[in-house]
Amino acid sequence: MKVEIDPQSGFCGGVIRAIGMAEKRLAQGGELYSLGAIVHNEMELERLAQAGLQTIETDMLAEAPEGASMLIRAHGAPPPVYAHLRDLGYEIVDCTCPVVLRLQKDIRAAYERLHSQTPEGQLVIFGKIGHAEVMGLLGQVDGDAVVVENLDQISALTDGGVLRTDAPVELFSQTTMGPAAYASLIRYLEEKMTAPLTVHHTICAQVASRHDALTSFALSHDIIIFVAGKSSSNGKVLCQLCRNCNIRTCHIGSVKELRREWFRPDDNVGVCGATSTPRWLLENVAAAIENLH
Repeated sequence: MKVEIDPQSGFCGGVIRAIGMAEKRLAQGGELYSLGAIVHNEMELERLAQAGLQTIETDMLAEAPEGASMLIRAHGAPPPVYAHLRDLGYEIVDCTCPVVLRLQKDIRAAYERLHSQTPEGQLVIFGKIGHAEVMGLLGQVDGDAVVVENLDQISALTDGGVLRTDAPVELFSQTTMGPAAYASLIRYLEEKMTAPLTVHHTICAQVASRHDALTSFALSHDIIIFVAGKSSSNGKVLCQLCRNCNIRTCHIGSVKELRREWFRPDDNVGVCGATSTPRWLLENVAAAIENLH
């Protein structure tokens, strides 16, 4: 078999920055906590835990020692979370991705603009309900926005009158959503709206460019081994993209999930992953495939 790793797969810039900041703080000594998983990849979380990074959830903050360093991950967090951490006396290590920070700022500005024009105006966010980044975005406007995950959901909201099409709408996307799905959502609203629709193209450019590249990669290989954490939102989107192009797409989280029966002796194997998949894991998977007998 021939095995190739997708050159564009691996951590995005925001995750690289967050993990780099965490590793730098860990090297300085002292305890470092991450408010939620710093990356949606179980293998990388295990590696960082061995280096000393402790993951903690909001409802368990009281268990962290006073004055501890608390890391805000690349997804960002709502403003009340920052206030709560300061009230508890924690040092904040803010690793929010700059792309997400800019999106948060833009959403605040759009909200003020909408409500200075008409109280009926609405913000719509295309994203995963309950996702950490989306929760951070909602926090910028005290939750006063509509979140939709797909075309069916926004259709139900417009048909039911929950989302008014006769009042201004400003539309944003979570940074890691699929460009094609967002484009479909935009087309739907453009057809439905009788009031002004303002579209903000807020999918991360690095993420968006991977979709076209990954489509070509999936089509040019006999079998695709897609490596991503089971809880990675971006991983689910990109794996499905590969599967739509290549039915022989297998999703794994670690080397131990590989199965010899998936492969044929003359396969041209493609190994790729999500923006939360570390390069070292992709390399380990490729090496393990090459060693299959």
